[in-house]
Amino acid sequence: MSNSVVAYRYAKALIDLAIEQKVVEKVNEDMKFFAEVCDQNSEFEKIMANPIIRHDKKKAILKKIFENRVDSVTYSIFNVLTRKNRENLIYPIAKEFQILYNQLNQIQEAFVTTVDPLNDEQREEFRKIVEQASGMKVKLEEKIDASLIGGYVLRVGDTQIDTSVRKRINDLKLEMA
Repeated sequence: MSNSVVAYRYAKALIDLAIEQKVVEKVNEDMKFFAEVCDQNSEFEKIMANPIIRHDKKKAILKKIFENRVDSVTYSIFNVLTRKNRENLIYPIAKEFQILYNQLNQIQEAFVTTVDPLNDEQREEFRKIVEQASGMKVKLEEKIDASLIGGYVLRVGDTQIDTSVRKRINDLKLEMA
């Protein structure tokens, strides 16, 4: 079975337990926190995924960092995974949990990349466009990329709208070749 399928199953079990225990919001924050730790510290993620490092060492690291910072439901999944020698799945589980949480709460994530920061009016316009298309609440993530030159790139799920000047220049280069 692939790791993504296994991660999904653990994430589904975790969200079901969190719903039962009425701590979904807290566990969601914990999973975001764990993902941020991995995103900001690639060494931590490598340690968790490394089969050479002993499981008791990984468990000690998890305990030191997370035991007093996360809900007991969240910490219980860490214990289960370390007991089953599956620490490499914690990061994928955190990502899958975010997807399940968004589905549960009817939230659509959208990512917009622009040359300059968006003002409130532009931000609201992007939100409105995605909301009308998806019928869900929108969580808009913004990123700045000066290499776009102008325009924007909007990504929602598997769909991407690229109106950037960089793309237009690249398209012209391809036409001329």
